[in-house]
Amino acid sequence: MTSCGGSEEEELVALGGKKYGGEFKFMSSEKIATLFPYSSDDHYSSRIVAQIYEPLLRLEPSTMEPIPGIAEDVKVSDDAKTYTFKIRKGVYFHEDDCFGSSPSELTANDVKFSLSLACSGLKENNVSYQLVNRIVGAQEFFKQSKNSLPKSGVSGIKVIDGNTIQISLVKPFAGFEHVLTHPSLGMISQKAYETYGTDMATHPVGTGPFCLESMSDEKIVLKRNANYWRKDELGNQLPFLSKVIMTYTKDKRSELMAFRNSEIDLVLQIPVEEIEHILGTLTEAQEGKNVKHKIESEQSLSMRYISMAIESEEFSDVRVRKAFNLAIDRNAIIDNWLEGEGWPANGFVPAMKNYPNEEVKGHDFNPTKAKQLMAEAGYPDGKDFPALDLYINAVEGSLAHKICLAVSKQIKTALNVDLNVKLCDLNERKEAIASGKAKIWSAGWIADYPDPESFLTMFYGGNATNTGMVNVFNFKDAEYDALYEEAISEIDDKKRNQLMVKCDQMIVDKAATIPLITGAHIVMVNARVRSFKANPMESLNLTEVFIKEPKKQ
Repeated sequence: MTSCGGSEEEELVALGGKKYGGEFKFMSSEKIATLFPYSSDDHYSSRIVAQIYEPLLRLEPSTMEPIPGIAEDVKVSDDAKTYTFKIRKGVYFHEDDCFGSSPSELTANDVKFSLSLACSGLKENNVSYQLVNRIVGAQEFFKQSKNSLPKSGVSGIKVIDGNTIQISLVKPFAGFEHVLTHPSLGMISQKAYETYGTDMATHPVGTGPFCLESMSDEKIVLKRNANYWRKDELGNQLPFLSKVIMTYTKDKRSELMAFRNSEIDLVLQIPVEEIEHILGTLTEAQEGKNVKHKIESEQSLSMRYISMAIESEEFSDVRVRKAFNLAIDRNAIIDNWLEGEGWPANGFVPAMKNYPNEEVKGHDFNPTKAKQLMAEAGYPDGKDFPALDLYINAVEGSLAHKICLAVSKQIKTALNVDLNVKLCDLNERKEAIASGKAKIWSAGWIADYPDPESFLTMFYGGNATNTGMVNVFNFKDAEYDALYEEAISEIDDKKRNQLMVKCDQMIVDKAATIPLITGAHIVMVNARVRSFKANPMESLNLTEVFIKEPKKQ
């Protein structure tokens, strides 16, 4: 076995015109404080975590369906409640001092430990909502593991032998295999966790194609895992890249200029009106001075929305929440602020395969009705409704920032309510929400996996924030919970999707949030980057990416 991140790839020769070596560089607008997979609950950190850790299953890029990953085979019982996974042999953790001089192979015990840890109530675990209500014994384990992990693990996760694990579900759940593809459910080493504990935030030990070289306030550098188990269709040992380097940006324009100067290889979330700053002038293009690039675009499984603290004095009245929904002209935001990019949201679930989101009737723009509802709630023409800060974790000039400016202007025009757009970072926004300081905030949700349930779970009462889960709205409705539970237990896809539509419509009718816009995931990539593909999850799959400079004309 060779050292993780060694330079031996320079000596390897790849088949099919591919090449080893080279650095892939990109930027993030948010600082990443932890690389512990179960703390990764945002797409900024998830893009790095996905290079270091691997889940049991992975998504096939073209179909977005689960395929074998660390688990090479899965069998499902006739009642759809028991899943048996055969763990692939020859998958090794990154070399680390905790293993001594011998390589450490991933086993079924590591898988049980990892999934049990993902079900725990430990404060560093932010992904328990994906498993706790689904696996037998997980709720009990969650309650018992607030401070430490019981050695027995989750009772519904059983080790059959060194390479076989069995998971028992409380109820059938058609989306369970999709859940297990999420990068934040990557496998960790029990030995490494027992050695480093919470220090794994900056000392990650996974099985993925890259491992950590350095982490600072300025950048994160990953290096090639020479012991990685996967090969491509030609038999080339993966990955090809020597390094992945992520730095930070304070605003969108500086990121665009860095791309134009070939300092980075990728721009995420391209503002249409800023394209000229990347491409340069016509004269520069004719002189060959603009960077050679390509555009990748995919329909995004994401939702941009405005969230309200529905237990607060300001938004506890459903009439106020409906008024805010009706006061927003989503089409005008797209046409006048976003250069036509995006689609107005119906419900909270974006368009995806086999899900008829067009059947959900959203809030139409109706300022007259909005004014009427505010008056009925005791705020005629906005009188006595307080001015509020609208929190948004975004950089100035970004798409998210522009959406908030548009919303603020429309709310003022229609309801005479002042919303002060407050730029902040992700942690500042989280703290403001948790403390109750934030009454209204802008957010986005990208599917954890390509299934409508990934969006609807956010409104399930059992996932409310005060239980340590993902329902930051603290939306609690017995009728919704019953319908949601029926939907996720339904095995027939058509019936399941119709139940999901009813859940989605209920979110609209009760104005649990303000769905705004869905859009495309558009990225600009330097032409020297090969085999890169944008995807609906807005994640980065760099396992098969390689660098090859384009021929000079």
